[in-house]
Amino acid sequence: MVQDKRTGLDLSPSHPICLEGKFELQFDLSFIPGYSDYFGYIFRAIDDKKRNIDLIYDKRFAENRHFVLVIGDQKSKISFDIPIQRLYKDWHTIILLFDADKNLITLKTNGKSYSQKVPLKKGCYKFLFGANDFEEFKVTDLPPMNVKNVKITEGGKVSYQWDLMEREGIEGEEKINGNNAKVTNPIWISKKHHDWELVEKIKLKGPASVAFDEQTETLCMVGEDSLTNYKLAIRQLTYIPYVTGKHELLRGNQSVFAGSNGLSNFYVDQKLVSTFNTEKRNWSKDYKVPDYITTNWHTNKFYYPKDNSLYIFGGYGQFNYHNTIYRYSFADQSWQTVEVKNNITPRYLSALGLANKGVYILGGYGSVSGEQILNPKNTYDLSFFDPQTKSFTKLFDLKTQNHEFAFANSMVVNEKERSYYALAFSNHKYNSSLQLIKGSLDSSQYIFVGSEIPYTFHDISSFADLYYAPQSRKFIAVTLFYMPETNETLAEIYTLSSPPEPSITTFTASSIEGVVWVIGGLILVLLIAGGFFLFKKRSNRIDQVQDEKIFAKKTGVKEEHEPSVNPVFETTVTNDHLKNAVFLFGNLQLFDSEGEDITKYFTPLIKELFLVVLLHTLRWERGISSEKLTEILWFDKTAESARNNRSVNIAKLKTILDKLEGFQISKDTGYWKIKIDDTKVKVDYKQYLQIVNSKQEINKERVNKLTEIVQRGSFLSTVEYDWLDTFKSEISNKIIDTYLHFASNIKIENDPEFLINLANLIFYFDSVNEEAMVIKCKALVFLGKHSLAKAVFETFSKDYRAIYGEDFGRNFPEVLI
Repeated sequence: MVQDKRTGLDLSPSHPICLEGKFELQFDLSFIPGYSDYFGYIFRAIDDKKRNIDLIYDKRFAENRHFVLVIGDQKSKISFDIPIQRLYKDWHTIILLFDADKNLITLKTNGKSYSQKVPLKKGCYKFLFGANDFEEFKVTDLPPMNVKNVKITEGGKVSYQWDLMEREGIEGEEKINGNNAKVTNPIWISKKHHDWELVEKIKLKGPASVAFDEQTETLCMVGEDSLTNYKLAIRQLTYIPYVTGKHELLRGNQSVFAGSNGLSNFYVDQKLVSTFNTEKRNWSKDYKVPDYITTNWHTNKFYYPKDNSLYIFGGYGQFNYHNTIYRYSFADQSWQTVEVKNNITPRYLSALGLANKGVYILGGYGSVSGEQILNPKNTYDLSFFDPQTKSFTKLFDLKTQNHEFAFANSMVVNEKERSYYALAFSNHKYNSSLQLIKGSLDSSQYIFVGSEIPYTFHDISSFADLYYAPQSRKFIAVTLFYMPETNETLAEIYTLSSPPEPSITTFTASSIEGVVWVIGGLILVLLIAGGFFLFKKRSNRIDQVQDEKIFAKKTGVKEEHEPSVNPVFETTVTNDHLKNAVFLFGNLQLFDSEGEDITKYFTPLIKELFLVVLLHTLRWERGISSEKLTEILWFDKTAESARNNRSVNIAKLKTILDKLEGFQISKDTGYWKIKIDDTKVKVDYKQYLQIVNSKQEINKERVNKLTEIVQRGSFLSTVEYDWLDTFKSEISNKIIDTYLHFASNIKIENDPEFLINLANLIFYFDSVNEEAMVIKCKALVFLGKHSLAKAVFETFSKDYRAIYGEDFGRNFPEVLI
C-alpha cells in the first residue's frame, strides 16, 4: 500500500492513558504470508517525557534476533525471534511488562522472557500500532501483520481491553472504560473471515475454464487466446498469449492441475486431454471444431498421482444424468471406462474433494434411472471412492434442515480435522447465491459459514468451483458465466480467510418455500383459467390484427383493413395502481400512499443511493455493506468523510421513503437494505423477479403478467451508472430466455398468434434474435401470411448485416424447415 493507505491503531486517540508504576501491555500477533519484505514497527509506546519504546521487526537483523525492542534512539538488549512459518501459521501472545519500582522492562513470548533495566516513572503513555501520524513520532513502515486481543493490565486486573473483532468502521471498541481506539485504513480480520472479498472480475475469450495450482497458489484461467494467471499471495494477474494464436475451446470443457503434468484442459465427448507447455506457450492438442454440444456438463474430476491418471465422474447432457467414471492415463495417453463396484446414482452438480486414499463426493442433482423425465431431485449423500479398489462406499445423508441445494464442482477436505467445506447453491434459481458449508466426514451435521456470493446459475452457461490455498490460509471461490452473444466468459474471483466464521445470513433455498409457491401458483391458475378461456377468442383476434398492423407499418406491406384495436397486452392504469408503488421499468417513478409522484424529491446522489440499496436488496436478498456503498458512491472521499456523507444522505432518503407505507431502509442485519411489505407496496422489479425465478413452470398467464411489467419500457431506461449495466443486461437476457422457454413448449398449430406476439416482444430487447425470427416466420406461414413472413425475414437479414457486417447464414426456405 502507498503510505496514505497503510493501517494504524491508536489506543489513545483523544488523550494519553495514565497508568500506575507497574502495568502490562499484552497483544496477539501474526504475520500475513506472501510478501517479499517484512520490516517496520509493531508498536510504539511514547511516555510523557516524549521517549519512544518501539518493538520493531526486520528480517535483516541477525539470525534469531529479528524482533528488537528500541528505546529512544538505541537498540535495547531485548531481541528475539519467532520462526517465520510459525508467524504465518499461528497467533503469538506478546507481553511487555513495565515496572517503575524496579526500573525494569520485561518482554515475554512463547514461554521465554527478556529483560532490561530502563529508568521508568509513573506516568501517561501513547500506544500506537503500525503506521501513525503522531507529532514527530509518525511512521509509515510496518510489516504485513495481524493484531488482536490488546489488553492493559494493572495489579493483576485488566484495565483496558480491545478485542478488535469489529467487521466495519474506524473504531475499535474498548470493553471496560469505553476508551475506543482509532483505526486508520482498517482491514478487519473478522470481516475477512466472514465476508467473501471480490478480488478480481475479468472477461476471458471463449467458454473459459479454471484450475488451481496449490503449490504456487496460482489460479489458472484458460481462455481461447491466452492463459490468465492470478497469483493469490501478491494479488496479481498475468497474461500468457498463445504463440499459436486462437486455441478453440468447446462449451463444457474443464481444466485441472495434474501434478507434474502441469495444467491440462479436457473435453470428455472427444476423449481428449490437452496439456499446456509454459515455455513454448502452446497446447499439446486441439479439439475438433465444430462439434455438437457436450453431453457432459458439470462433470467432477480429480488427478490421482499414484497412477498418474485423471478421473472424471458424472455429468449431464441430452436429458440424462451420468455416473460413469472415465480414467485418462498421462503415461500412455489412453482412455478407459472404469468398472465400478457399488456405484452411486447418476448426477451432476456434485462436489468432489481429494483425500489421501481417494475422493469424497457430496450430493448433486440426478435420478435413480439417470433419465431426466423420471423423478430427478437433489441428493445429499456423502460417499467415498477408492481408485484402487474401484468401489464406492456411502457414508451418510446430510440432514438438510428443509433446504434444497446443489454444489459447486469441488470441496475442500481436511482429513486431520475430519471436516470438509463445500459451496452450496439453489439450482432452481437463476439469480442464486453460493453459500459455504462446513461439515463433518463422520456425521450428517453441517453449518453455514461466511457470507453469500452472488451466483447467476444457468446450466449451460454457469460454473463455480472452490479451492483452498494452505500457505495464504484462504478459500478461493470462482464463478464463470459464459455469454454466447459476445463469446466471452465473465470470471469472478472471491477469497475468504480461514477459518471462516459462522454465517449471519440465512440460506434461502428452502424446499418448504418451494412447496408454498407451487400450491399458491396452482390455486392462482385454477382461479384465472375460467376467465382466461372466455377472453381467448377475442384476444387472439386482437393479437392477430395488431401484429399485421405493426408489420404493415414496418415493412411497407399494406393491409386491406386497419381497424383501431387495443395493444397486444392491455394494462389498465387506475389511481389505485399508482398508490404506494415503485416502478423501475421505463422511467423511475415512486408514488406515495396518496398517489403523489415523490420521485421529484430525489437529488441525483440520493436517487443513486436508493437504487443501489434497493437493487442489492431484491437481487441478492441481503442488501449492501457500508464499504461497498463507499466504493460506489464516495470512492474519492476519506473514510471519515465517506461515513459522514453516507449518514447524511441515508437520513434524507429515510425522510422520502417515509411517504411510502411498508417501505423502509434499515441496517438490522449489518447490511443496508430496504424492507418491503408486499401487502402494502408494489415494486415492479420484485414482481418481475418472482415471475422469472419462480419454480413453477412458465405459463401464458405469467407471460402476460411479465409483459404488463416490461411494456412500460426497458429497465431504468433513463438512468445510466456503470454498476447498473450488469443489472440491465441480465434482465434483458432473462426476459428473452423466459419468452423463448415458453415458446419452445408451444406447438405452432396450437397458438400461432400468441407465438407471433412473443417474437415481437423478444425483438423489443434483441432486434436480431434468430430464434424469435424463426418462430415468427413459421407462425405467419402457418396462418397463410407468406408475404409477411418473407418481409420479416428480409428485415431481419438487413438488420443482421448492419450489425455484424456479414450476411445471415441461412435463406428463407431453410428457416422454415
